[in-house]
Amino acid sequence: MNAGTQASGGPKLFRKKTIRDVDVQGKRVLVRVDFNVPLDAGTGRVGVADDTRIRAALPTIDYLRSRGARLILVSHLGRPQDRDPALSMEPVGKRLAELTGARVWQAPAVVGEEVERRADRLEAGEILLLENSRYEPGETGNDPKLAEGLAKLADLYVDDAFGAAHRAHATTDGVARRLPAVAGLLLEREVSVVSSLLDGAASPLVVVLGGAKVSGKIGVIERFLEIADAILIGGAMCFSFFRAQGIATGDSLAPEEGTELARRALELAERSSCRLELPSDLVIGDSFSAQAATRIVEGTDVPDGWMGLDVGPRTAKAYADEVGEAATVFWNGPMGAFEMEPFENGTRIVAEAVAETSATTVIGGGDSVAAAERYGIVDRIDHISTGGGAALQLLEGKPLPGVEVLQDA
Repeated sequence: MNAGTQASGGPKLFRKKTIRDVDVQGKRVLVRVDFNVPLDAGTGRVGVADDTRIRAALPTIDYLRSRGARLILVSHLGRPQDRDPALSMEPVGKRLAELTGARVWQAPAVVGEEVERRADRLEAGEILLLENSRYEPGETGNDPKLAEGLAKLADLYVDDAFGAAHRAHATTDGVARRLPAVAGLLLEREVSVVSSLLDGAASPLVVVLGGAKVSGKIGVIERFLEIADAILIGGAMCFSFFRAQGIATGDSLAPEEGTELARRALELAERSSCRLELPSDLVIGDSFSAQAATRIVEGTDVPDGWMGLDVGPRTAKAYADEVGEAATVFWNGPMGAFEMEPFENGTRIVAEAVAETSATTVIGGGDSVAAAERYGIVDRIDHISTGGGAALQLLEGKPLPGVEVLQDA
């Protein structure tokens, strides 16, 4: 399997209509994008610190503009309290204008008569960027009135926000029930590539999972135990597995609720042909700090007063070797506290192995993307998902509300 090839053959794994299936000439098209980007107030001017998510939406935006659509874009940005001006979409609109060369108008609100007037005045190829959808308290509650207000703005709805597709909000679900609703190119590609991991991925399929909590990934672990060849566990979540085995974890992050989940996964692994692998050595520190005293533990027992903060060098090499022998690799979650130099080795070695392997490689959003950027491997990965939470939910086999509501192909 090749991720790029599979994605281009989207209809095999994506069974919803897309923008290719509809006539958009002259129509007002409401596009749900994921412009939840970091902002930077450097030199006194607020700007976009990382435009990766904006760039990811450009194929859909360019496609619609080239066919004479009048675009209305809507996205959330952060978690504003009321109408926090620091989380306005205005700097996002300025960056979008620079990237597209289009005229981008900034709406004063999300819905309302003035927004409707501005949407009606749009010329073909122009863009109206609505204000932060979370300025509206009804967004996350999927409020019908907000959904109706959004539907008044457009003739067609397009969902291109994979990062928000696992949420049934007014901009992802409610409005899509009130307008003809289809997928954008990014959403189609994301669902196709992530689904391909479950449907015909080339073997050996090696899954690398890290991060803090087992509870957030137990469904993915259980699903991959059915189809993968190996699951390599790192990050703080490994300590829940160690606790389930009666191994001392010291002051490591190992929430009680994760222990039983880890025990269940270990029992399933015993009956599975998939190998569930845990670290064989650790890097520990006496505090969660870049200035902490550190030790390498030959084994996995963590003394009291210490915490595990990275997989050890032997584990990192073993995991890298597994990745190097794979035909398909899915990676989600760092191997340790990689943001602190003393504890970045495991994540760096795994990241480099993922970049160097000849396997089809997919990174599932979240901190793994930050690690890929930190180590300069982004351009060497077949697919980097824009939505960690949505990717994990899809891999668990759970429906995505933002996809389910779209018209069937």
